[in-house]
Amino acid sequence: MSKNNHSEAAEGPINKSPAGILKFLAPSQTEWQEIRPDIAQIKDKNEINKINSNSKEAKRTLDEMLLSSLQMSSLIILCGSGTSLGDVGGPSMNDLWNYAINNESQSPKDEVTKIMKKVNFVEENEGKNIEALLSQCEAYLHVKDDKKVRDFVEYCKKVILGKCTLFLRDEKAGVWFDEKLEGHCTFLHRLSRRRVRDPRLKVFTTNYDLCFERAASLQSLIVNDGFSYTQPRLFDPRFFGYDIVRRSLTTAEHGDYLEGVFHLLKLHGSVNWARSSNGRIEEKNNPEPSEACLIYPARGKYQLSYIQPHLELISQYLTSLREPNTCLIVTGFGFNDDHLSEPILAAVKTNPRLRLIVADFNAEDSIDRQSKDTSNYWKEFSTLAKNGEDIWFINASFKDFVSLIPDLRSLTSAQQLEKVIKRSLGGANE
Repeated sequence: MSKNNHSEAAEGPINKSPAGILKFLAPSQTEWQEIRPDIAQIKDKNEINKINSNSKEAKRTLDEMLLSSLQMSSLIILCGSGTSLGDVGGPSMNDLWNYAINNESQSPKDEVTKIMKKVNFVEENEGKNIEALLSQCEAYLHVKDDKKVRDFVEYCKKVILGKCTLFLRDEKAGVWFDEKLEGHCTFLHRLSRRRVRDPRLKVFTTNYDLCFERAASLQSLIVNDGFSYTQPRLFDPRFFGYDIVRRSLTTAEHGDYLEGVFHLLKLHGSVNWARSSNGRIEEKNNPEPSEACLIYPARGKYQLSYIQPHLELISQYLTSLREPNTCLIVTGFGFNDDHLSEPILAAVKTNPRLRLIVADFNAEDSIDRQSKDTSNYWKEFSTLAKNGEDIWFINASFKDFVSLIPDLRSLTSAQQLEKVIKRSLGGANE
């Protein structure tokens, strides 16, 4: 979770880009190209034909770029909490503030006000920012052990843990809300159809929820999340080095790599991870807030990323960004977590074979009309893109972006051959 007011902290549904217009900004370009223009108010037929022709050409350019990107030897994804908002129903940062702070039955306003005053949190300056408040509380607790402040922090963590769990299922009825995961299912389905001889798809996410695990299960995809395949499921980073092959029952051949296998690396933990007293990380339903293995929203996330299992996961993240011929797709992430954004910036500057694709429902505003709440990384990346770095911005929500991802197996043999020839003649950036 993060504090931004874009993908990671939107206060309302984000299932469509501003004005319903999908557009992208290519490297070295200054003009956004629309691929779903709004022509409802235009009466001139010639103007409509011109706009439609331009959008068709723009769509072709974007399709070719995405297709070549998915076929680069290494494909990694970074998903922020924007992928769990909107139709999916996950809580935004504003929602978490309301659940934790404005719930009079659980946290009387006068008591919360006293705690804010005690930890020197000024709402008029910080806004309704649960991350800033928890940071102030934790800083205060480092100086003074205060039971009321400690209990309040524990209560907020319990709210966060619960709200990030319950939007996907009704525990009492034992029912999952699978219809919410249409976008996640399509996303994994299309990306998992890459060639099995390429490195496995790596999905890094800052989300605590189980959206990707559930979507994978619904399609019989296999998730390598660093946990053992036996019960109890214990975290061991050695599992990231293992793979799954299909072997013949009648011959001694080595077998073929199994399709539909991908790595899921949850950088800030998961709602079903628990840290036992002996230090082991175990998969567990409904862990208590005190044992839940999460990096809660607070400005100490950077430091917490350097304890296990987060240390291993961040190490995998840093290593992946340095791989040659790599495509990194960032979606639903507003670049407000410095410990994740800075390595991307460094990789763009030092890895000449890295392509960066940023899909965000508010990408155009974040670049062209930056506010005080907009991360400075947007400006840094847009400047690098204008200077010719292989960075593409797509103004689209997660749901809209998923609809743009090409299906690798939908191409005919002739089309696949054509793409191979184009890549061999034009290089990786054709």
